[in-house]
Amino acid sequence: MLASFMRNRHLIAQLTRREVVSRYRGSWAGLAWSFFNPLIMLVIYTFVFTTIFKARWGAGSERSHADFALILFVGIIIHGVLAECILKAPALVTNNVSYVKKFMFPLEILPWPIAGSAMFHAMVSFLVLLLAQVVVGQGVPWTAGLFPVVVAPLLVVGMGVMWLIASTAVYVRDIAMVTGLVVTALMFLAPVFYPASALPDAYRWIILWNPLTFIIEQGRQVLIAGNAPDWVGLTIYLCFALPFAWFGYAWFQRTRKGFADVL
Repeated sequence: MLASFMRNRHLIAQLTRREVVSRYRGSWAGLAWSFFNPLIMLVIYTFVFTTIFKARWGAGSERSHADFALILFVGIIIHGVLAECILKAPALVTNNVSYVKKFMFPLEILPWPIAGSAMFHAMVSFLVLLLAQVVVGQGVPWTAGLFPVVVAPLLVVGMGVMWLIASTAVYVRDIAMVTGLVVTALMFLAPVFYPASALPDAYRWIILWNPLTFIIEQGRQVLIAGNAPDWVGLTIYLCFALPFAWFGYAWFQRTRKGFADVL
């Protein structure tokens, strides 16, 4: 898996650049939309949850609307990384039939540009968050620089998910109809809009099994609380994420033999 990445790293870089740029090709603002989109999203979510729903972060919380918005936005950024991987995975192979017909093209690298694009947009949203922290006078903790390290294990999970879904979707097209539901469920079954402590003990195991939960909580630790991440927890998470990604890669390589016949 890693050897394939190193061998094709220059091609992956080119495809990643194309993936990012093609999203905004033809638009007036171009890449500037990658900055405006999270900014507008931050304003909308803040208004809806603090003004309409009168939401608070936990019982008896005295946090301001700005604090709530920043906490909420961290969860949205991290969820967006995995969501982009899941939503784009079903069409990775089916939309690239020309690559399938080229015997020498390394099909296994197709998920890497999607992961790179997801990380690019997450980092742009991350800069928007830092800017918002400065504007509201909260300040940026030094631990904010560790945010990419916190998100990296989730990206490994995203790679495994993409290899699994992309290859399986060639044979089972219904998967594309389910991914949207899965992404929505992952959002509401993770502490994005509420703290994990808000869930009754009887149901808390549900969000603990969500791959987003630990990463979101660690993201808030480094970005909002100014604390160092749980290095032991991140290491354990990575120890599960890497075998999962390898399994997805192995499944993709095993099933790719029939891609040309099916497509």
